[in-house]
Amino acid sequence: MALGKLFKSLLGGALGDGQPEPTEPVDYKGFGIEAAPINEDGKYRTAGFISGEVNGEAKRVQFIRADQNSDLQAAIDHSLAKARQIIDEQGTGLLEKTHL
Repeated sequence: MALGKLFKSLLGGALGDGQPEPTEPVDYKGFGIEAAPINEDGKYRTAGFISGEVNGEAKRVQFIRADQNSDLQAAIDHSLAKARQIIDEQGTGLLEKTHL
């Protein structure tokens, strides 16, 4: 077993720095969405990644919002909902940015 996998299993899926791992990508309107809430002193900030293709090139952009949840699953659900809203509002243009 690799050292990273050992730590992951010991920490219940959290990264070594206490951050939850991004979720498996969810497809939405041709984009991939990964929820990746940020653990800040026991609360989880809404965050994640949106990926897609622009002119045949794969792009992945991080988004971070001010919203926080005390429950990890609620933070994941909110991150996915926020990503869908970003996609609906910005379309493929969002992939031209480095951060949202």
